[in-house]
Amino acid sequence: MLTLFHAPRSRSSRIITLLRELDAIDKVEIEIVDITRGDGSGRKDPRNPHPEGKVPVLVHDGVVIWESIAIIQYLTDLFPEKNMAPVAGDPQRGRYLSWLGWYAGVVEPVLIMQATGLSHHYFDFTFRGPSEMAKRLEDALKDSPYLVGDRYTAIDLLLHSPFAWYPAATPDSEVVKAWVERCAERPSLQWTTDYDARTAAAA
Repeated sequence: MLTLFHAPRSRSSRIITLLRELDAIDKVEIEIVDITRGDGSGRKDPRNPHPEGKVPVLVHDGVVIWESIAIIQYLTDLFPEKNMAPVAGDPQRGRYLSWLGWYAGVVEPVLIMQATGLSHHYFDFTFRGPSEMAKRLEDALKDSPYLVGDRYTAIDLLLHSPFAWYPAATPDSEVVKAWVERCAERPSLQWTTDYDARTAAAA
């Protein structure tokens, strides 16, 4: 049994989008929960198994999986037929996994520091900054439409998502902007937007 604990219009929305891309929405029970949000609204929901009250959380046969990159990798391995991630043995597997780790280890910290206006040489030394992040993306995309080649994968879904939520952070690069637009055109994203609107209204 698969259960996703989801809060509309949050980081778990991209997992809803992934489930749509995997054609697996009807294979997962979606439990709508409340969360504490950045503006102070919401609350820690006692129904949510995440120890910090965050989302997304996936529970599979009683096993709790948390953190977006872990859930994304878990689901793409569970539903490999939709080709949303290179499988073990695929020459692009290592590149894909590297982007997955880079998102959690670099992109999120850099964007949070950028949004809050924080600056420190330890941050710059460890994570680099927006300009270095932009160059990595631009270099990867200048010769291919997506991050691991010609096909859209879960890493494009994940990595483009902060720029969809926070457009001001989008690098000033025509190559990167074109990639963000390509990703934004996926029908699954509009489906998730409509789904979140319905579930938020019903809450």
